[in-house]
Amino acid sequence: MSSLSVIPELGLPHIHSGKVRDLFDAGQGRLLMVASDRLSAFDVVMNEAVPNKGRVLTAMSAFWFGELSEIIGNHLISTSLDSLPPSAQLPELAGRIMLCRRAEMLPIECIVRGFVAGSAWKEYSQNGTVHSMAVPAGLAEAARLDEPMFTPSTKAAVGDHDENISFDAAVELIGGDLAEQARSLSLQMYSLAAAKAEAAGFFLADTKFELGLIADSNGKKNLVVADEVLTPDSSRFWLMEDWHPGSTPQGFDKQPVRDFLETLTWNKTPPPPALPPAVVQATADRYQQAYEQICGLRFEDWPGVTGAIPTV
Repeated sequence: MSSLSVIPELGLPHIHSGKVRDLFDAGQGRLLMVASDRLSAFDVVMNEAVPNKGRVLTAMSAFWFGELSEIIGNHLISTSLDSLPPSAQLPELAGRIMLCRRAEMLPIECIVRGFVAGSAWKEYSQNGTVHSMAVPAGLAEAARLDEPMFTPSTKAAVGDHDENISFDAAVELIGGDLAEQARSLSLQMYSLAAAKAEAAGFFLADTKFELGLIADSNGKKNLVVADEVLTPDSSRFWLMEDWHPGSTPQGFDKQPVRDFLETLTWNKTPPPPALPPAVVQATADRYQQAYEQICGLRFEDWPGVTGAIPTV
């Protein structure tokens, strides 16, 4: 399978290159988001790309934008190459693009946690709290919380790390009304997605939502969900059959890469070490498996996909 690390010239003004996506000005209040196959681990972009990773992220986001539409609007206009100017209708971009409405993004990450995992477990094991909030004593690693928790963070500058903030701090940043809306909508989205994931045999341990404001035809600004949503890059999915409180199950993301890197003496700063082909392929397979099993769709039916592994 081929992969795409560098986005070619599209004849559109380039705005920004992130770790995975490139943003372009599509005119008329629109943005073009192109998902590459770039992979980062420990905040360092690897030299190797993961085949079709960008397509999985785009496909899953498109799926979940539709599923969440009963709760909240979104910024997506189209995922079709036909919606782009001729100069940008490149075959290698099929299945990787999202033409979107520009949104005034909130300066916070809207994180919802349903299980004590990752940084939440680290904090709990040290202090007995999650996001500086009291939770029951005696919880094991990866234990399920009684109720999902809204745990916002700041949006750090490139190269820095996001910082957890209290809900009161979020109110100071965006105002009480917006903060209340963001919390309520994030918890509703998590609950809907978690139920759908469980129906497919997965737990949604935690996830990050990006919310922004878009004006309607009357000029009223409404909160929408934007960027990517409920992908392996923004969420922690576990197979239910692998879940046993006391240890964290392997996630359906770049965990094979992290596991390999942890066997090395690398100091987690550039330049990154080379990744073995088997590790890259194992990562590609997990991304595809997440899409097919969680969304219930065949990846080979998504635009641009060639050489996809058989449906699980």
